[in-house]
Amino acid sequence: MTQRIDPQHLLTVGIDVGGTNIRASVVDAEGEVLDTVQAPTPHSERALEDAIDRAVRELARRHPVAAVGLAVAGFISADQSTVRFAPHLPWQDAPVAQRLSTRLELPVILEHDANAAGWAEYRFGAAAGGHTVVLIAIGTGIGAALLIDGQLYRGSHGVAPELGHLQVVPDGRACPCGKRGCWERYCSGTALADTAIELLATDSARSALARDVRRDPGSLTGRRVAGAAQDGDELAVRVLADFARWLGLGLAFVSDIFDPDLVVIAGGVSSSAPLFLDEAREHYASAVTGAGHRPLARLRTTQLGEAAGMIGAAELARAAVGAPVAGGSGR
Repeated sequence: MTQRIDPQHLLTVGIDVGGTNIRASVVDAEGEVLDTVQAPTPHSERALEDAIDRAVRELARRHPVAAVGLAVAGFISADQSTVRFAPHLPWQDAPVAQRLSTRLELPVILEHDANAAGWAEYRFGAAAGGHTVVLIAIGTGIGAALLIDGQLYRGSHGVAPELGHLQVVPDGRACPCGKRGCWERYCSGTALADTAIELLATDSARSALARDVRRDPGSLTGRRVAGAAQDGDELAVRVLADFARWLGLGLAFVSDIFDPDLVVIAGGVSSSAPLFLDEAREHYASAVTGAGHRPLARLRTTQLGEAAGMIGAAELARAAVGAPVAGGSGR
């Protein structure tokens, strides 16, 4: 006998597998996070999978979970089963979904972390109702997702769209990807610190941030720059203005390529959006091809915040177990 599982009655686990921490949450069909556990990210394949196993089992002791979704910062195979490459994780060409599914006796799917966040925002957050939606997750670098009429676009090999590595400055700042001048080197949390250092090298700014950085260069972070800009620090305000310019130019590139009706700004830097988004919108409006003669994409910031990747991975796992299954066990 074949029975169809109703995904609306399932609880699933979404896991954000980051380079520093693993965060796993039980999520219901409305996108609500019911329970969360967190652990440091180990540095070997076996230890990492052991940690994920422990996290899922701890949640499964408290909730009847039916499937697991992993949001991974890396290249995922088109069938969502294999991590091809993840720069901050030990997996390379690793059949992670099969290995974890065997251990947990649950369906497991993988998704790029930006795609998972984009799907969550489309289903439950800032991207709801969009037709062609681009999510730009700005943190240490830039991750991106593209949804067209409610479908994630992954490209032919599962790795699209890598917008953060569009080259915007020939022979520009070195990028860990091996290229130079990538967009994320000028528009990210890392870029905030790099831009501040470059400005200090050519300017005698006397702001509090400048004095602190000259005394202790290692203390400079993107978060600190944003905080100083909030306080009106002269150097930090100039850094955020440069960031806004690069964000606006990047949005123009994105619009020229995809012509979205909605762009969602997510990631850690999005919490500082009041400092740069209006100015970025102005740069975008003037830099886009056909400026003044075409509609611009609406710009929104994330509604789901740092939970978006977990919620999206859990929702994609829920959809994966909604297909017909043999028997009546629910697995």
